[in-house]
Amino acid sequence: MSESKINLLGLDQPALKAFFADIGDKPYRATQVMKWIYHRHVVDFDDMTDLSKAARETLKAKTEIRLPEVAMENWSADGSCKWLLRLECGNCVEAVYIPEAGRSTLCISSQVGCALDCSFCSTARQGFNRNLSSAEIVGQVYLVNRILRHHPGTEDRQITNIVLMGMGEPLLNFQNLVPALSLFMDDLAFGLSKRKVTVSTSGVVPAMDRLKDAIDVSLAVSLHAANDALRDELVPLNKKYPIKELLAACRRFVSTDHKKHIMFEYVMLAGVNDQPEHAHELVRLLRNFPGKVNLIPFNPFPQSGYQRSDQAAIDRFWSILTKGGILTLKRTTRGDDIDAACGQLAGDVTDKSRRHRKFELRRFGEQ
Repeated sequence: MSESKINLLGLDQPALKAFFADIGDKPYRATQVMKWIYHRHVVDFDDMTDLSKAARETLKAKTEIRLPEVAMENWSADGSCKWLLRLECGNCVEAVYIPEAGRSTLCISSQVGCALDCSFCSTARQGFNRNLSSAEIVGQVYLVNRILRHHPGTEDRQITNIVLMGMGEPLLNFQNLVPALSLFMDDLAFGLSKRKVTVSTSGVVPAMDRLKDAIDVSLAVSLHAANDALRDELVPLNKKYPIKELLAACRRFVSTDHKKHIMFEYVMLAGVNDQPEHAHELVRLLRNFPGKVNLIPFNPFPQSGYQRSDQAAIDRFWSILTKGGILTLKRTTRGDDIDAACGQLAGDVTDKSRRHRKFELRRFGEQ
C-alpha cells in the first residue's frame, strides 16, 4: 500500500472537488464518489459503475479508502460496545457505541492519547503520541456503521449522534477536526444535523473561538469544578484558561444563535467536588447561562485515586442545581463492565509526550 495514496475518507466535499479538478476531471465526480462511499457503502473503485474506467483507474492509482483495523471488540451486557482500533502507525485508539431508544451514539477519538493530563481520566495516563488525521476520525464512524449493519441485533441501527469525547482533546487537532465534522453533517456523507454532532473540550479558549467561526456544531465543556483552585487540580489546562475566560468563550460560542446552549460535563468525585457547597457554587456560576449540566458518575480505573460519588450525593447535587434554576441531567453509566464508560478509554499509546515534562501550554489553540 503506497504511503502517497490519499485516503478519500479524509476529504470533505470541497476538498474532493478540488482533487478531481487537480487531476483534470470534472468536479461532479466528487458527488458520484461520495454517494458510492457513504450512501451505498462501496469501497472498491471497480464497483463504482457510473465512473468511467479511466476515472476508476486514476482513483486506484492515486487514492484509497482505508479503515482502522479492529484489534478488539467488546460488547457490554447493556448493548453498548467498545472497539480498540489499530491505526497504520501501530498505535490504537478507542471508540464506543451507545444504543438508546431512538438514537445510536458513537463516542470517537481525535488523538492518540492526550496531553492535557486531567487527573480523573485514564486516557491521560497514556500520555500523548499524535493527532489523528481527518480520515482516521471519519474512519471510526464509517467502520462502526459497517459493523452494525452485519452484527446480529443491530442490523437496523446506524449512528445518529457523534460525540468527540473519546481519546484526546479535539480542539488541539483543529486542522483535521473540521473536515471530519463537515463530512458528518454533509448530506452526501453521513447527513447528521448540527445538533447531533458534539465536540467536547477541556477549554482550549482560542480554538473554541475558531470553531465558532469555522463550523456550526454543538459544544460540550469539561467543567468539573466551579472554582479555579479545584479545577486547577482536576483540569490543569485551567491554569492557562481559567473559568472566567472559559465562560466568556462559551458565551461567544452561543452568541449568534439563541437556540444554542453549552453542555457542561461534571464528573462526580466522592468528597472532592460533590458536596452541597460545590453545587451552590455551580449554581452561582451558571445562573442565567445558556447551558445545562450533565452529572457524570466517576468511572474507576486502576490507581486513579478517586472514588465514585454515591447515588445519594449525586441526587442531592442534582436537586440543588435544579432548584437553583440550572437544567441538569444525570448520566446513566453505560459500558462500565467493558471499561467503555466516560473517562475509561485508554487505548494503546506509545507516549511521546514525556509526562514528566510540562506540556507547552503556550501552544494551546495554535494547532
